Amino acid sequence: MTKWAITVNSAEPRNLYPAFIMASSAASSGDDVILFFEPYAASALKKGELEKIAHEGMPRMENLVECLTEMDGRILLCELAMKIGEVREEELREGVEIVGVTSFIADADDAQMTFSF
Repeated sequence: MTKWAITVNSAEPRNLYPAFIMASSAASSGDDVILFFEPYAASALKKGELEKIAHEGMPRMENLVECLTEMDGRILLCELAMKIGEVREEELREGVEIVGVTSFIADADDAQMTFSF
């Protein structure tokens, strides 16, 4: 099993699609996957936001998220997003874990595959 650590730096679809496609594909192959959302990507994790993203020829974003979470992939949000007001905890979709950068770094320490979008 391979461990993947993927950081997401923006809430733009051009950043979200590759992150979720890679993450859900890796998770469905049995790999361990963590997605870490930095503060300027936090708005994508608000309830209902990912469901608004659609692009012809691309998978539905909610299907990618569902696949990832059903296969035990983790979606982490940097706690700094809360401190700078990018998002409030009650606005977050179910299953998002709020963590500090040091926790993410420790968790990603043994990742064999790392990507940033």
